[in-house]
Amino acid sequence: MAREVLHTDLCDLLGIEYPIILAGMGAPQGDPLLTCTPAELVAAVSNAGGLGIIGAARFNPDELRSEIRKTKELTDKPFGVDVLLPTMVDTAGAAAEAKAELPPEHVAFVDKLKQEIGIPEARVERPVLTWNQIKQLIEVAFEEGISLFVAGLGNPGWVTADAHHRGIKVAGVVGNVKNARRLAESGVDFVIAQGHEGGGHTSRIGSLVLIPQVVDAISPKPVVAAGGIGDGRGLVAALALGAVGVWCGTIFLATKEAKIHEVHQKKILEATDEGTCVTRVYTGKTARMLKNKWIEAWEKTGMPTLPYPQQGLLIAEALEGLRKGSLTDYLSGYTGQVSGMIKEIKPAKQVVEEMIEEAARIVERLPVAVLGAERKALTN
Repeated sequence: MAREVLHTDLCDLLGIEYPIILAGMGAPQGDPLLTCTPAELVAAVSNAGGLGIIGAARFNPDELRSEIRKTKELTDKPFGVDVLLPTMVDTAGAAAEAKAELPPEHVAFVDKLKQEIGIPEARVERPVLTWNQIKQLIEVAFEEGISLFVAGLGNPGWVTADAHHRGIKVAGVVGNVKNARRLAESGVDFVIAQGHEGGGHTSRIGSLVLIPQVVDAISPKPVVAAGGIGDGRGLVAALALGAVGVWCGTIFLATKEAKIHEVHQKKILEATDEGTCVTRVYTGKTARMLKNKWIEAWEKTGMPTLPYPQQGLLIAEALEGLRKGSLTDYLSGYTGQVSGMIKEIKPAKQVVEEMIEEAARIVERLPVAVLGAERKALTN
């Protein structure tokens, strides 16, 4: 009975067994690991009954095509792709040109910070994100026949008609009611509402109050909950708030299949409930990260950050130098507050199974816990 309750409308919409979606997490700019959600992790989540998502934020079109095809070799289950659709992106341009346009005072500041910390020189040759590249990534994803396209940032409304024509579902991540309404009106199949607890670019509003407000605002459009969800308790809570499923990131970073720096994974295991912070230092947009000395060193100076995506370009080579020099106190990664609950690296399949099993136990005992055994018997 409990597992039937956990089969929601999201499962029917996406053709999956359980209402659990792997957040499509790309790597920070400059990271040599192109995605936190490689084919192995995406396939493992889909094979376990959830839905895996490739985070394509740092891929070029050829790399994305290769990753999609690799995922298909590992699973015959549905999976999706997450592409960022930021408004502040050049229509075209090369990395050298974009770097030349960075404010000289900011470049000098980062150079000074690198000298003070002792960061070795490093080069990052990744191309600058442009709208032309974004459109190419989307076209590759559509050509390869994915099941779900997600905009981790921005409004995917302009691609919904084409996606639906190809049989592809569309969703987008939001952090407030205003943007949830905008996405719902644009024709997406569902909206992912991420609260302040979530890792990466995140909301100013806590999940407990954001999710029901988004549910009320766009009903009957389905809502998937995100931010602070990493076990069966969080799944049940999300369903109680009116969501039809959950979008989970940090809990899957702590899996054997995740492709993140070993320092990042180790710090997740060591994190406390106060182990993360929200900063603009990495991308120019507010993002939740594990606390580290790079953030501390920058913010102590009072130097303002640049807008997205210039800030990421500004510090990309400094971040690569930190990794190259193994300056672990200065290394970090996008991580949600749920990291304080994570104490073990597990296979992704185990994470999904434990989440469902715990949620099922909670649903089964809720009538007794809430009504009491005698009152429950009277209502049966």
